[in-house]
Amino acid sequence: MVEGPYKRVNVMIREDQYRQLSESGLNLSGLIRDLLGDYLSENVVNIQVSEETRRIYDLVVSNTGSSDEEIEVHLRAALAKVLEQKINEMKQIHRQLINEAAERAR
Repeated sequence: MVEGPYKRVNVMIREDQYRQLSESGLNLSGLIRDLLGDYLSENVVNIQVSEETRRIYDLVVSNTGSSDEEIEVHLRAALAKVLEQKINEMKQIHRQLINEAAERAR
């Protein structure tokens, strides 16, 4: 959780928005802090995810006080894993091309 100091503000939202947030189990303060952090940051990454992943993300961030900074280390690890998989795929293609070239040279 990112440490304060915090400033208390009053926010007015429509009743249907409040009802939808309540039904989703989202903490409005946490959601607003996360969205403001994204809006004000110069270093934002947007990724498309499934509806279920988005729902889980919103629940985790809004209800636990977690921040994107805490999630970043896991994102970097996931990127490293994806990169490793892509490198392995490229090596496999490279080996295949070398083998094909060797066969044609015979």
